[in-house]
Amino acid sequence: MTSTDTPETIASPTPATATKPSPPAAVVNGAPVMLALHQKALGGPEVLRLTELPRPVPGPGEILVAVHAAGLNPTDFKHRALSIFLPPPPLTLGWDVSGTVAATGFGVTLFKPGDEVFGMLPYPYGHGSHAEYVTGPTRAFVRKPAGLDHVQAAALPLAALTAWQALVETAGLTAGQRVLIHAAAGGVGHLAVQLAKERGAHVTGTATAPKHDFLRELGADACVDYRSEDFTDAEERYDVVLDTLGGENATRSVSVLRPGGVLVSLLPFGQDTVAAAEKAQVRAVTLLVEHDRAGMRAISDLVQRGRLRVHVSDTFPLAEGARAHALAETGRTMGKLVLTVR
Repeated sequence: MTSTDTPETIASPTPATATKPSPPAAVVNGAPVMLALHQKALGGPEVLRLTELPRPVPGPGEILVAVHAAGLNPTDFKHRALSIFLPPPPLTLGWDVSGTVAATGFGVTLFKPGDEVFGMLPYPYGHGSHAEYVTGPTRAFVRKPAGLDHVQAAALPLAALTAWQALVETAGLTAGQRVLIHAAAGGVGHLAVQLAKERGAHVTGTATAPKHDFLRELGADACVDYRSEDFTDAEERYDVVLDTLGGENATRSVSVLRPGGVLVSLLPFGQDTVAAAEKAQVRAVTLLVEHDRAGMRAISDLVQRGRLRVHVSDTFPLAEGARAHALAETGRTMGKLVLTVR
């Protein structure tokens, strides 16, 4: 979806202020439109503009979702500033979504208009949920549990799938194992703590001291204040390390793994990490999250059974998406930020 031949109608909100838009016209030049948090250039939060764009149409095997809320993840503000996986702008970011099915494409049998669903658009090329409507493949979604509101549902998919695919599917975490989770109070981290405890593991999390009580409430057995403690100084050895920082942190994490252990990093690491892993006889891999209906069903089941809960630290209207990006980039929030659309 691009803004070619479609004018911007709303001025860009800034990190400090928000502009409340007037309701857009339902139709422009005979085509339905929607509002989207759109950008025509790479850069800071100020490049984000609330823009009228053509409303997408679901293709075969796709559904059109009227977005109620959309999660914000680090990958959003990184792609806003840099061309990582996606082509250069114009583009609308966002992978997390919770909403109501507005229309179905040819061959769709799982959902019908009116169904409440949530999921993660195929990463990285299926972006576009920071808008009033978005299309995606049917099997990227599952039904939203009745007891979960749209804000909570929108906060879950990308972060929860990342934690699930890292700990359960990649590392094969089992009861009695010991796991170290870096940035454990963050979006992925706080869900990974809960998933690891659900698997019966002993969990240590790194975070600043003020966040330790939060981690213990989630079930963490031990906490490390990375500002005043070095996690490599302890004699503790782990079966699994979930690294959300990459780079040097990944290399240093190898040293606290037992032989046969697994380092799962969410960011690239260099040859020094590869060499250290080979020497220590551990496995080191980088994970790129994938949309996965089976994983989403497992996550939904855990939520319904009260075994997994997402912490939403703040919400922002779509018109104030730039402010949300600015806050997210500080790295100081616990849990998730969510954009509200309806």
